[in-house]
Amino acid sequence: MTRPPGVERVLAAARPAAGDRDPAAILAVAREVVDEERARLRANGAPRDAAELGAEVVARLEAFDGSAVDRGTEPIRVINATGVVVHTNLGRAGWPRAAIDAARRAAEGSILLEMDRTTGRRGPRFAAAEEHLVALTGAEAALVVTNNAAAIALAVGLAGRGGGVAVSRGELVEIGGGVRIPEILRRAGVRLVEVGTTNRTRVADFEAALADPKARIRVVLRVHPSNFVQSGFVEAPDAAALAEVAHRHGTIVADDLGSGALLPTERVGLAHEPTPRERLAAGADLVTFSGDKLVGGPQAGLVVGRRDLIERLRRDPLARAIRPDKTILAAVAATLALYRGGRAMAEVPVWRMLAATLPELRARADAVAAELREGAADVVALDATVGGGSVPGETLPSVGIALEATNGRAATGLLACLREGEPPVIARIEGDRVVLDLRTVAPSEDPALAAAIARAIARALEH
Repeated sequence: MTRPPGVERVLAAARPAAGDRDPAAILAVAREVVDEERARLRANGAPRDAAELGAEVVARLEAFDGSAVDRGTEPIRVINATGVVVHTNLGRAGWPRAAIDAARRAAEGSILLEMDRTTGRRGPRFAAAEEHLVALTGAEAALVVTNNAAAIALAVGLAGRGGGVAVSRGELVEIGGGVRIPEILRRAGVRLVEVGTTNRTRVADFEAALADPKARIRVVLRVHPSNFVQSGFVEAPDAAALAEVAHRHGTIVADDLGSGALLPTERVGLAHEPTPRERLAAGADLVTFSGDKLVGGPQAGLVVGRRDLIERLRRDPLARAIRPDKTILAAVAATLALYRGGRAMAEVPVWRMLAATLPELRARADAVAAELREGAADVVALDATVGGGSVPGETLPSVGIALEATNGRAATGLLACLREGEPPVIARIEGDRVVLDLRTVAPSEDPALAAAIARAIARALEH
């Protein structure tokens, strides 16, 4: 069997082009390349000389440091034409430009993360995001953690080890990815007390549980059903009435809003989504919500409420395990600042997509369709959704492009061609046609979208 060149010969060929890289890193990659060459030769592959293998070593090293794109490690940007604004599989919300710039500045070097500029002593951990949350929600204090599931786990921990947490049976939801409220409570070390029934729970049901000394309920947890809808013979307790009863029994009320709208959703034609400010005004002691859904920023868990409770959460050992790094804190603060400055609707991508008008979308769809060969696409009316477990059951009228296909299999093939192209375009199938919704495509992406569609059609025809 033909043997590959030795590692030393490959290293000698690679070193001149490898520059000042760490010798150990060059050696490790050279060994990988030689091992792979040996396996290839065993499979009767054509032999390569030391110069070719050395070039392979350099190419792999460059892929790791960004000199070339490594599809295994480099995030692959896609065009989201699904009509799902907050698409979990596509990374949820795109960040506002202000958040991207703030995160980059924080990542580039040292910042005053936990230092008071005046005294030079240790201070609060980059409090800008929390100050914005207080101003936007009317809370006494706020805390930022890694995600909303972490925020819930931290909040229910106020019940103490083995303490009771009362939850309506109709709100024992699965958040997503197999994560369920009962499991979060169990891992938090508290005891779940189920109240009411799946479809109907009243304040009186909670009052009976709170009055039971054996239940030892310390927290009432409300979970907004942000990723499903109940209809028909259903009933849920009034938030203010439930808070009054809970407080009468000395119990904390924690309200998980999930999506956490900071702007009125009815402004963009959606059903009203409760806001943190409303739930605090209705008597909630703590409200938790996500930073990357309707808020439209980076993944984070946002907790607002009573100052004494927030300080207890801040001192909890779990809080250190779930605290975000400087880049996320900076990006959250920049996103929230857009709300305070009245620029969220124009500059937060999620709200910009939700607020896009039908005439705007139709004009863009007409322009994209005009770039394609005649008869390849039709401009069509569509329905978009918020997604990401937000505003369930609600749709927004939208406009997009439909690509004709002869049958379901052809549509599937065209969908794959779009997904496998450069840039990848993620669309959907309705009936026997591939449709691309312009509501979830940024206007700046329209030229790239038109070119990607044209290439995908050409490739599909070749097959």
